[in-house]
Amino acid sequence: MSHWGVSPRAIIWKTGQIVNLRLPLLPDSPMPKPSDHKADCYSHGERAWMEYGQQLRASWLDGSLRWLTRWGVTPDRITLLSCVSGLAFVPLWLTEQTTLAIATLVAHVLLDGLDGPLARYQQVASPRGSFTDTFTDQLVVTGVTIAWMIHAPTAKHILAGSLYVYLYALVVAMAMVRNALAVPYSWLVRPRFFVYLAIIFDRWLNSDWTVMMLLLCNFLLAIKSISGFLAVRRSLPGPARSLPRAHDEKR
Repeated sequence: MSHWGVSPRAIIWKTGQIVNLRLPLLPDSPMPKPSDHKADCYSHGERAWMEYGQQLRASWLDGSLRWLTRWGVTPDRITLLSCVSGLAFVPLWLTEQTTLAIATLVAHVLLDGLDGPLARYQQVASPRGSFTDTFTDQLVVTGVTIAWMIHAPTAKHILAGSLYVYLYALVVAMAMVRNALAVPYSWLVRPRFFVYLAIIFDRWLNSDWTVMMLLLCNFLLAIKSISGFLAVRRSLPGPARSLPRAHDEKR
């Protein structure tokens, strides 16, 4: 082995056979860098709007961001507080404390829109923070939906809610995989805020719009799940073609 180092195997064709060569690397050759693709859950179409929205909120909340930074509040703490506030909805909703439950859910939504601008203001935005935010959002989506199903445990509620939680998590995971493979979604459905509103309105109006909302969301999420799977499958290499075998004997 050469002291210059060794590159990956280079495969060439020669006389109907595969020959494995080891090619030397120059000592000053740079090491391959990790992919710059963002493995978050944003689609190609919404990324620019998301960044614009965060910049807009940052301009509106400049004073609050300065105050939070002065007091040592980090974006991760805001994300954690948002998660705790969203999950507090579950016991409050199940114990018929409707006003407090709705207040905690509204607080979750507001805090969820604060950690991103704060991270950019403090110049600490990172894929780790984005992943944490996505994970905690999924926890709240799951918790709120389960509380809604337990509160009204009919067959249609359980079926619609369970399918919604499953498809929502699947689409988020598929979006992260597609972004890591540089084949992002062109657009995505993010219905959680509409579902939250439907749950609140149903509670006050004694209606059942949440089921209809979930059925619509499940239909759209199912389409994105299938299209995401097909896009990822197309982007991956298929089986290697086998070489034609030479016949030693003629028949």
